[in-house]
Amino acid sequence: MSRTLAIAVREYLAFVRTVGFWLSICLMPLGLVGVIVFSGLAARTAPPPLLALYDYAGGAYSDVLTKAAEAGPSPAAIVVPGPDFASSDAATAGAKRYLSGAVSTPRGEMLDAIAIVRGPPDHPSLDLWTRNINELALQARLEDALDDAARDVSLGKAGLSPAAIVALKAQQPKVTQYSPRSAGGVVVMTDRLPSIAGVAMGVVLWSLILTGAGILLNSVIEEKQNRILEVLLTSASAPQIMSGKILGAAAVTATALAVWLTVAGFTFGSKNPALIGQVATLFFQHGLVFYFLLYFAGGYLMYATLFTTIGAFCETPREAQTLLGPLMILLTIPMMFMVQAATRPDAPLLQALSWVPPFTPFLMAARAASGPPLWQVIGTAVVMFGTTALELYVAGRAFRTGALASGRFDMRVFLAGITGRGERA
Repeated sequence: MSRTLAIAVREYLAFVRTVGFWLSICLMPLGLVGVIVFSGLAARTAPPPLLALYDYAGGAYSDVLTKAAEAGPSPAAIVVPGPDFASSDAATAGAKRYLSGAVSTPRGEMLDAIAIVRGPPDHPSLDLWTRNINELALQARLEDALDDAARDVSLGKAGLSPAAIVALKAQQPKVTQYSPRSAGGVVVMTDRLPSIAGVAMGVVLWSLILTGAGILLNSVIEEKQNRILEVLLTSASAPQIMSGKILGAAAVTATALAVWLTVAGFTFGSKNPALIGQVATLFFQHGLVFYFLLYFAGGYLMYATLFTTIGAFCETPREAQTLLGPLMILLTIPMMFMVQAATRPDAPLLQALSWVPPFTPFLMAARAASGPPLWQVIGTAVVMFGTTALELYVAGRAFRTGALASGRFDMRVFLAGITGRGERA
C-alpha cells in the first residue's frame, strides 16, 4: 500500500508542479466565460439585417409583418429598395438581383432578406428570400405573424367584427402543468432544474473521465519511452504501479474540478449569493451528488484502467491514437442520448443502454434526476464495478508484459500477457 501511495504522490506532483497544468486549468473557465460574454456582445453589436417587405395578397399584411420583423432578439430593419418590385411577376427576379449583390437600394444598401406575400387575402403564402439560410428566427417570427393575421382576415370575412375577433383570442384556454413531484403542485422552472443538472453531470463526468484517462495514457507512454516503467517494475509490482498511477491521476482530476468549482462559485456567487445555496440544495436534496460520486468512481476506474493498459503497449502517442479511435467512436453514443436520458429516462432503449458498462456512468448520471428505481441503481453499479474489477485483473496481468515489450502493438503479445503464458522483453 505504501508503494502505491508513493507512486500516486509522485504522479500527482509531476502534474501539479508544472506551470502548464495551472495555466490550462485557469484558462478553461476563463475561456468559457469569454466565449459567453463575447458571443453575447457579438449578437448585440451585429448590424440588424435589412429586410424588404412586399404584400401582393391585398390583406394589409405589411404592417403586421413589419412589427414582427422589428421585434425579437435579432430585430430586422425595414427598407424600400426601389421600383424593381412593382408587381409580383418581377418579385422573384428582383429578389435574385438584390440578394446576389448585383443591385443595391437607392441609398446604397445591400439587402439581407426579402419577404414577398402572395395569394388570396384569406389564404396567403410567404416567399422569404435571404442571404443567411441559417437564420431561422426571422422566418419563424414572420410565419407566426402571417398565420395570425391570415386567421383574422378569414374570421372577418366570415362576419366577425374586429372586437369579436379580439374577444375570441382572449378566450384561448390556459394550460397549467401539474405534477405530484412538484412541491407546490404546479410545475415551475425549479422543478425542471434537476433534469438540467443531470445532463450537466453526465457531460461533466464524460469530460473528467476522459481527461483523467488521457493524462494516464500520456504518462504511461512517456515513462515507457524513457524506460522508467522498467525501473519501477524492479521495486513495485504491476498492480501497485497501475493503482498508484490511477490514484494520482484521479487526484489531478479532482484538483482541476475543485479549481473550476471555486472559480464558478466566485464568479456567479458574487453576483447572486443565493445561487450557491440553491445549487447546493439541488445536488444534496435530490441526491445528485451521490450519483455523481458513485458513477464518477466507477467510470473513472473503468476507463483509467483501459487507457493505462493501452499506454503500456504503445511506443508513441500516435500508435495509441490508432487503438483509441474505435473506443472514442463508441464513447460518442452516450453523448447522443444524454438529453434523452433526462427527458425520457424510462425509454426501453435508454434503460437497456444503462446496463452496458461503457455507457453506464454517463447515462445513469443523466437519468439521476428522474429518480430511477433503486434496483436499477444497485444493479447497474454492480455490473459497472464488476466489469471494472475484471478489467483490473486482466490489465494487471497484461501491464507488466506491455511495459517490458518493445516495438509496435502486437495482439499475440497482448493475449500472452493476459493469459500469463509469456512476456516479450
